[in-house]
Amino acid sequence: MSSSRAIAVPASLSVDPVLMLMGLALLMVGLVAITSASIEYADFHYRTPWYHSIRQIVYITIGVVTAYAVYRVPLDFWLKTGWIWLFLALALLLIVLIPGIGREVNGSQRWLPIGSFTLQPSECAKLALVVYLAGYLVRKEHEVRHEWMGFLKPMAVLFALTLLLMVEPDFGATVIVAGTAFGMIFLAGVKLRHFMLVLFGAIGALLVLVLSAPYRVKRLTAYTDPWADPFDTGFQLTQSLIAFGRGEWFGVGLGNSIQKLFYLPEAHTDFVFSIWAEETGFVGAMFVIALYVVLISRIMWVGKKAAEARKLFGAYICYGVTLIFTGQAFVNMGVSSGLLPTKGLTLPFVSYGGTSLIVCCCMLAFVMRVELETRTGNKRLVKKKRRVK
Repeated sequence: MSSSRAIAVPASLSVDPVLMLMGLALLMVGLVAITSASIEYADFHYRTPWYHSIRQIVYITIGVVTAYAVYRVPLDFWLKTGWIWLFLALALLLIVLIPGIGREVNGSQRWLPIGSFTLQPSECAKLALVVYLAGYLVRKEHEVRHEWMGFLKPMAVLFALTLLLMVEPDFGATVIVAGTAFGMIFLAGVKLRHFMLVLFGAIGALLVLVLSAPYRVKRLTAYTDPWADPFDTGFQLTQSLIAFGRGEWFGVGLGNSIQKLFYLPEAHTDFVFSIWAEETGFVGAMFVIALYVVLISRIMWVGKKAAEARKLFGAYICYGVTLIFTGQAFVNMGVSSGLLPTKGLTLPFVSYGGTSLIVCCCMLAFVMRVELETRTGNKRLVKKKRRVK
């Protein structure tokens, strides 16, 4: 895909068409899927079938406006202020744990109420970590590649972040944040023996965390055989699998899902992909997967071009966003289809939720900004070479 295909409009509005179209397509799929999956639930709980649809439209509007604001800001600003955003993210993760301030739902204290909406600090922390770590890898490139301390410093930041996430607890966000950090550092060229030693230590720590919590062990055993206890630990997964089975090749039709009729709990959130698969079938599910494949491939392409142009901060941003989108999409769809143990993670751009959607829009805006600065920088370089000749 050539960068010359970018839309020829003023620089302030010039965006990569593939990134924009894939992002908008996923937003529209999410809106349709949430509307269909939540109508009965919303009508029963809020006396209006369009409660979640209207709120999702508001979230999309806020997300697009915020993304445009992020897109207009030069990357140098984020490079210089990355530590500030990380500090704010850590502060929010601390505030959410204060009794009476953070909202507790099903034993987890992850949300900050702001009027009629809620803020989820763990989502903000993902983006803040990517921006901070990308800047660190640029500033300390030699130290990261050749010295232990260059590798251990970001590990200390990661430890503080994951510790706060586990106190909430939010095991899913912890895995995504840790995986993203390790992936970015690996791509930055850290020594393999340093990387493997710390990686095995982190995997060991995660295993201890899983085995130390009885409810996580239950989820793991339910995943191996959900039909052994289909009315308790295996309930969500069995209902999700029934939805996939009912969808067959072409689905039962939009709005015709049976599983959303209170069989699959809160189907518009973490299991929205199951309802989409039931209503649109294998073809519809593969269409969504194809959208993610094209989007993630394009983001990696932008990162590769930025690295070739020695715009390493932008390249690391792209790599971090790729890891988050890939990880969350794979885990969410894997959980829905029974490939992975049950874990609450949103499907980027598609699942219901304000903070997640807004942060995803901002991540995509960062990638668009990287593509813009790489493209315009390459054009200036070509013009300069022509003048020299």
